[in-house]
Order: sequence, then C-alpha cells, then structure tokens
Amino acid sequence: MSDFFIYAIDFLTSLFLLALGIIVLVVIYFYIVDVNQNKHAIRRNYPVIGRFRYFFERQGEFFRQYFFAMDREEMPFNRAERSWVYKAAKNVDRTSAFGSTQSLDPAGTIMFMNCAFPTLEEDAIDPEPIVLGEQSRHPYTAKAVFNISGMSYGALSKRAVLALSRGARQAGCWMNTGEGGLSPYHLEGGADIVFQIGTAKYGVRDEHGQLSDHKLKEVAAHEQVKMFEIKMSQGAKPGKGGMLPGVKVNAEIAKIRGIPEGKDSISPNGHPEIKSVSDLLDMINHVREVTGKPTGFKAVLGETQWLEQLVALIKQRGEHSAPDFITIDSADGGTGAAPQPLLDSVGLPLKESLPWVVDLLERNGLRGRIRVIVSGKLIVPSKVAWAIALGADFVVSARGHMFSLGCIQALQCNKDTCPTGITTHNPKLMKGLDVVDKTQRVANYNKYIHYGIGLIAHSCGVNNIRGLNRQHVRVVQEDGLSQTLDEMYAHYK
Repeated sequence: MSDFFIYAIDFLTSLFLLALGIIVLVVIYFYIVDVNQNKHAIRRNYPVIGRFRYFFERQGEFFRQYFFAMDREEMPFNRAERSWVYKAAKNVDRTSAFGSTQSLDPAGTIMFMNCAFPTLEEDAIDPEPIVLGEQSRHPYTAKAVFNISGMSYGALSKRAVLALSRGARQAGCWMNTGEGGLSPYHLEGGADIVFQIGTAKYGVRDEHGQLSDHKLKEVAAHEQVKMFEIKMSQGAKPGKGGMLPGVKVNAEIAKIRGIPEGKDSISPNGHPEIKSVSDLLDMINHVREVTGKPTGFKAVLGETQWLEQLVALIKQRGEHSAPDFITIDSADGGTGAAPQPLLDSVGLPLKESLPWVVDLLERNGLRGRIRVIVSGKLIVPSKVAWAIALGADFVVSARGHMFSLGCIQALQCNKDTCPTGITTHNPKLMKGLDVVDKTQRVANYNKYIHYGIGLIAHSCGVNNIRGLNRQHVRVVQEDGLSQTLDEMYAHYK
C-alpha cells in the first residue's frame, strides 16, 4: 500500500475520532445543562434525549400534512383543497379518479342542485362587470368575481408581492395592499389596487400617526389605485390590530409605513377617531371626497346592532353617505401573526354573517348601492360559488393566492423563516421564489377558479355565476337531511 493511502487512512481515522470526541463532549455538555436547569421537566428527567421531544414538536406541524393527515381532515386547509390549488396554479390536470374523498353525510356539507337541462357551452356568458362607487368622482368597474385579499408588504416578501401584482394584472383581478401601505412592488406589477387603511394609517399617516389628506391624495394619484378600504377588524383577530414582528421591519418597510426600523409594528385595536357609526360614515365620506375614489370598510361581524344603526343612519342622511362596499371577513380568516384566543373563539363565520348582512341591505333598499365583498377560507370553486349564491358580489382570498405562490402551510409566517420565500425577508429564502414562474401560477389559479365556478353555475342551469342564488344550494343538517339556503336563512328576513 502506498504512503499516500496510508496517510489518507490515518487522516480520515483521526478526523473520525475528532468528530466522535466532539459529539461526546457536546452530549456531556447537554447532559450537564439539562440536569441542572429547572425550566423543562422533561429535559431534567430525561437529559439529552428529552431534547428530541421539542424538536419533533416543532417539526410535527410540517410533517403531519404529508404522513398522518387524511385528505379532508387537516386544518386550516386540508390536502384536497391545497392539491386543487397547486394543480390549478401549475396548469396541470385537475380531475380526480374513482370518486370524491368528501363525505356527503356530515352536517354543513354543501351541495349544489344540478339542473335537468344544464346550460350549454354556446349559451354560457361571462358575468357582467360590476361598478363600485358610482357616486364617486372615479368609479371602479370590476370584472373579476375572485380577487386577491389584503396581504401587506412586510408580512409578505417583496418577491411575493411582485408576483401577486403581476399575476393579478394578467388575470384581470384586483389586489388589496393590506394595512402595510403602498409599496413599489404593488405598483410595478401593474395590477388594479385596493388600498387598505388600517388602524395605524400606515402609508397615509402624518408625523403624529394621524390620517394625512396630503398622503391620501398622493396614493390616490396613482391610476392603479382604484378603491380605498378602511379596515375596522379582520377575521383572524377581531378586536386586535395588525402585528408585524420587528425582525421583519427592515429599512424599506419602515419607510413605507412611517415607523421605526427593527421594532414590532403593532397597530391599535381600533381607529381612535371612529367611536360610532356616525364617525365611520364621516370617515368614509372624507376619504372618498379627498381621493375621489370608491371607499368602503372591512369588518368581521360579531355583535350586529351597530350595523343596523349604520343602515338607519344612512337612510337618514341619504344614500350618498353610504359606503360603496362592505368587506365581510369570516371568523376563520388567517393572518401572519395573531393571538390564539382570537383565532379560535371570536367573531362569526361567513355562513352566519354573510346572509345576515345581505338580507339587512335588501330589507332597507341598499343592496344595489352597497356592494358586498367576502373573504375567509374560500379557496376552491365550490366555496366561491357558495358565497356568490348567498349574495356576495365578490370573493377575495389571501391564502388561496399564497398557495398558488407555493405556500406549503409550514405555519412559519410570523417567524421570518418561511421555507418558500413568501413570508420572509431572508435573502437566502427569498431566492427560492422565482417571480416569473409564480406570476404565471397566480394567474392560472385565478383563471381556473373562474372556470370552476362557471362549471358549477352551468350545471345548475344558469348561464353565468351571478345567476346562482340560495335555491341552487342545499346544506346537510344535523339530522342528515338537507335544506336550501333560503330555508336555512328564512328567519333572517
């Protein structure tokens, strides 16, 4: 054997022994630390080995979706829903074989009533565009039924925002900025923009944190900005303001929002200047007057008396004082960071709040004046069609479009460690998000949502999605029998 091989073997042996020695020393160090600490009983009772418990706990959120959860049981979005979105975004076959994995037995299951004489392809038409804010100086004609809900630059990476904006432009839908202000990446993509005014007034605040008319005019001067939405509350955290961890507040985000760099960005839990329905209408009309563009508000419904008071005040002041739209968020909405008690237990889901609001507006003759937009886990065609049948004019989704970007539901949104580069500002992680590829995926997903809701509408015998109503949908009840939506919500009228 040559001297070289003898030297190589000796070197590798020494390297192995060194590595083994380091591992032994590390284990001894962890053992000493674990038996002497008093914060974790498992590590104290089972030194070193007990550490694996915390490792597997952290990994469990990620791996259970691949190995342990059935197609229809994982939360917040099951594998079947995510799989459909991924296939639509990639423009691959979205059909399934053998039969549905969804049981028709559980209460709450939605069933669309097919017609004996379905709409033929040659009779199908595109849904008519809807004009929002006809009484404003610059009304907005919206063509898409399905649009991108509020996700701020800060919560999302710049590459994610840019891909969403470009995809929205290609799909012909609008994109909501979320409460983080208007970034260059929203504008660069060329999409129609809905600017959201959060409780902290990011992007339109003065040096004292108050709403600035000057900055409102600057934002409205962009032709792409079509509407303004005042965020009262959102489904994931009703009664709590937005939360962006300081680790995600870089210099650019701090400048856009008008806040200190590197510090947690926490919005107030409400608008200080809005303490009544009168104040809300005053602010809506002020923003609409300053910007000249349609203005409405977003809220998750809980206690309902305030909306009845709002409608009464609109009738007293005149329809010109009404919001141009109301965005209803479901209690099961999502966000990058929210307290668990609010996520789990506060607010009403859309199945209660949406029909209540629609019927309230219809009873008071305001249904044509105030458009209804809804959001909350509506990421597949059947759920979008259900919302339209209940009375929504538009559906918006954040998480559906995040899935189209490649989100794997790793539940790392609030930690700046998103493995897909969507909700992180770490350059190494963002590098994995290819803007050109994801732009096309966003557009594909939006396209096939519209195609899918058209399929449902035609099966029900109407020529476009806006022809669906509550008679076309039945929902399974606790006794196993189904009722139409009209029967279910008759007491709301």
